[in-house]
Amino acid sequence: MAGTPLADDYEAAGFGRRIGWGEHPAVLLVDPVQAYAAPDSRLHLRTAEAALHAMARLARAARRSQFPVLFTAVRYDAEPGADAPHFARKVPGLDAFRAGGPHAAFTELCLPEPDEVVIHKHYPSGFFETPLRGVLTALGVDTVVIGGFSTSGCVRATALDALQNGLRPMVVRDAVADRDAGTHEANLFDLDSKYADVVDLATACHRLGEPQ
Repeated sequence: MAGTPLADDYEAAGFGRRIGWGEHPAVLLVDPVQAYAAPDSRLHLRTAEAALHAMARLARAARRSQFPVLFTAVRYDAEPGADAPHFARKVPGLDAFRAGGPHAAFTELCLPEPDEVVIHKHYPSGFFETPLRGVLTALGVDTVVIGGFSTSGCVRATALDALQNGLRPMVVRDAVADRDAGTHEANLFDLDSKYADVVDLATACHRLGEPQ
């Protein structure tokens, strides 16, 4: 949207300044699960595979430099309505995230390693009613490098809460995806304007220590 009247209006209003990177980043991968990657899932995203490859590259770069890699996943041990009644009413597709179901599992392209933190959640944000903030504090993290699904949903909510918890959110454009290109781009524009720095994959991997 750069160079458009909307972008010019946002710039004139003072939006879009850079937050910048801190000294202690971690990669946070939001819900890289089969619900979004499997073609037989009602939540399947056509662009999921490309984003998963980008997420896997972020994880490799962070692991090589010994930066933390954390994962989130929506998980319901029983009927989603028992844990998130109004959310389940709004989005019946949450049934895909029942524990033990095939669509609740992490994808083969993007699997946590045995010693990596996995945060289970009931709502879009990885921070809401979870231990994520405390874990990041204990690890000394000041910057969260975010990839995941979906841009307008769990990624957006998690990036916003990262900011509100005093962290520097970096949303990696290539490592997030949504159901529609317009929705994806509009949310990246809004995140970059107000709540996060949207960065490309090469930049993020370089900041994580990937050799050029």
